[in-house]
Amino acid sequence: MNDLASTAPQDSVSLPGDPDGVAEAARLLRAGQLVAFPTETVYGLGADATDPAAVARIFAAKERPRFNPLIAHLPDLAAARRQGRFDAFAEALAEAFWPGPLTLVVPATDGTTVCDLARAGLPSVALRVPGHPLARDLLAAFGRPLAGPSANRSGRVSPTSADHVRADLDGRIAAVLDGGATRVGVESTVVACLGGAPRLLRPGGITRAALAGVLGREPQTAEAEDTARPVGPGLLASHYAPRARVRLDATALEPGEAALLFGGAGPDGLAGARAVLDLSPSGDLAEAAARLFGALRELDATGAPCIAVSPIPGTGLGEAIRDRLERAAAPR
Repeated sequence: MNDLASTAPQDSVSLPGDPDGVAEAARLLRAGQLVAFPTETVYGLGADATDPAAVARIFAAKERPRFNPLIAHLPDLAAARRQGRFDAFAEALAEAFWPGPLTLVVPATDGTTVCDLARAGLPSVALRVPGHPLARDLLAAFGRPLAGPSANRSGRVSPTSADHVRADLDGRIAAVLDGGATRVGVESTVVACLGGAPRLLRPGGITRAALAGVLGREPQTAEAEDTARPVGPGLLASHYAPRARVRLDATALEPGEAALLFGGAGPDGLAGARAVLDLSPSGDLAEAAARLFGALRELDATGAPCIAVSPIPGTGLGEAIRDRLERAAAPR
């Protein structure tokens, strides 16, 4: 194991989601340690975003490529303005959706304290004000920007519970602040406001239609990003992947495959499935988003060689769900 990862204790401590747990999490972060914490989207792997050594521990623990920038979490818009330059589009989006599941990629200020390593050497910075009460309590207690990619091994399924974090990172990080299951279940929407029209880099918990309602028009869809040098998080072609292969828009099941359904409809051949789960029998996209990563983990644990996924509409939150599934299904 990388020496930076080995500085974590042998077993990661579980911290309760109360004032004592928050205070201990903040103390560990100030000491340069890694602490996983809940947000409304998924659990983040927190480190002091101003400390390159602490940020390096994130990359080591996750086995994450260092060209991939990290989101810096902040308590409010005023704090975010000290780290990044907000044009009129960014201001409008922040005012509308913060605290909440929106990340804005903006030019870094000259005085930004988010370290170069967290920004992957870019002149921009990815900023978010989370809406989860425990995340906000932790940011208030910590008092510095908190780098927080998803708390899982790089490229694997994102965690929506403290148990998911421990399954991937136990012994690699100092602690997990337990806030129960996350509400949104897919990562934040990422919008770049870097001059000109805003670009939707990654669909997420804020829908394209909601963004358009604030901007007065739909954000531009980002061109295929240069995955050798992404400008925002979560843009690698292969990401969010279980160990099993993922097959999308399945209308027939091969023997031994696991099946991930939506809306009560399944492919032919379900009788031969290794396991079957339905993201939302009623066809509710919000319920499906909240259950997506947990369902992928559960089906992966069956040992099935492939997870066959029923068609899921690409509208509203379905755009974010399909984005995650397409990256999970990408060649590795």
